[in-house]
Amino acid sequence: MIQIKGLFKAYGKMEAVRNLDLTIEEGTVFGFIGPNGAGKSTTMQILATLLKPTSGQAWVAGFDVVKEAAEVRKRIGYMPDFFGVYDNLTALEYLEFYGACYRLSQETCTQVGLELLELVNLLDKRDEQVDLLSRGMKQRLGLARALVHDPDLLILDEPASGLDPRARIEFRAILKELGQMGKTILISSHILPELGDLCDAIGVMEQGKLIAQGSVADITAQIQPGRVVKITLLNRMEEALKWLENQEEVEQVQSDKETLTVRLGGDEIVQAQLLSKLVGAGFTISQFAEAQVNIEDVFMNVIRSHVEVSENEVDSETIS
Repeated sequence: MIQIKGLFKAYGKMEAVRNLDLTIEEGTVFGFIGPNGAGKSTTMQILATLLKPTSGQAWVAGFDVVKEAAEVRKRIGYMPDFFGVYDNLTALEYLEFYGACYRLSQETCTQVGLELLELVNLLDKRDEQVDLLSRGMKQRLGLARALVHDPDLLILDEPASGLDPRARIEFRAILKELGQMGKTILISSHILPELGDLCDAIGVMEQGKLIAQGSVADITAQIQPGRVVKITLLNRMEEALKWLENQEEVEQVQSDKETLTVRLGGDEIVQAQLLSKLVGAGFTISQFAEAQVNIEDVFMNVIRSHVEVSENEVDSETIS
């Protein structure tokens, strides 16, 4: 659905995106992670045909975003981090207006508008004026607007920005439903745990570069091979702690009195073997499960690894 090769965008001497290569398959929910100024929004605006790259190429559904911009726009729904609404329009009229912009008939505009309002849980607000809606409702209406022409790809730049916890949960549920419908979604967000739960894959950007991509588990494995297991026993915790410390596959053990956190240097086979050995040693286990990956920790580890590599490269150049 998305293919990017050697994408570069500069504003004078400031390089916003640097030699970006990225492929996102159809039906994927892909999350962009990175601090402000990392190049996420610039990349999205190029894909949305709002900016032209300095060099490099990008395609959406096989169409070049520069040379075939009109074809690209037919296939994308773009939602910026901030967007305006028109005064004195109701929620339904707002969607009908955008439907007309895509040359849908009046009857179709109304039908699609009602269906989208139902999708984003705003059907009861169909006759409410848009400018009187809450921030969360406006965000959901903005998502409905991006779906008016049934695009293949949704590009959502910080869609949950400024929303309260309840509104974020509602918005995330809608995005999950869209993902289940087969929509390809490119989304950026600073609310990292939500991306980890929502996305099939993530890309971490820093200073205009894509420094890591893949599933959360894959990226974690690249940075920190092995896995972490949480173990709870009915008794003999101290004995189990010492026993685990003497196992070859165990790299580290921590105890918080109720649970043992074990870092293993291996895959799921090693994990299964450890469980078998624990049972064979006579320990009574009430819980043995791989710890959930924390996407915020993954993000910080990726950034830390990138900084260390960059510093080493600078040191090497200085020495040479």
